[in-house]
Amino acid sequence: MGIEIERKFLLSSDAWRSQVSRSQRMVQGYLVTAAAVTSGAAKSSVRVRVAGDQAWLNIKSSTLGVERLEFEYAVPLVDAETLLARLCDGVVEKIRHYVAHAGHEFEVDEFFGDNDGLVVAELELNSVNESFEKPDWLGREVTSHARYYNLNLVKHPYAAWSAAEREGQD
Repeated sequence: MGIEIERKFLLSSDAWRSQVSRSQRMVQGYLVTAAAVTSGAAKSSVRVRVAGDQAWLNIKSSTLGVERLEFEYAVPLVDAETLLARLCDGVVEKIRHYVAHAGHEFEVDEFFGDNDGLVVAELELNSVNESFEKPDWLGREVTSHARYYNLNLVKHPYAAWSAAEREGQD
């Protein structure tokens, strides 16, 4: 069974940029809508992702938090592009930057389009209680805030957030 243990953070500075080892542009869309997941009508999100000349279908449990079920399968690029164009209500576009720090690799997602200006760092861990050293550029944790999940950024993008949402005061 696939389990993802992941924490999400905002960033306190751009200092991470000098530590990027590689970057990859990604486009992803959802076959199960955020409304269905949020309302409880769906127990999982189903994502299609294209990165370069590769593509995947990803299924994650709809629960919020650090630990979730996750399954990912490679799919033909042409199939993924068709799914994105015909069956998804919108897409999230980002560049994922990989940043190593103290034995861990952070994935820093820099969003574009309607989510331009949003930058979120993710860290996958081996256990819920695994400790890690926080780099100076890592800011407030937002793992439990649904608005930062890519699924929700399709229908409620960063450009539409209120000032309170951007400051985490809602």
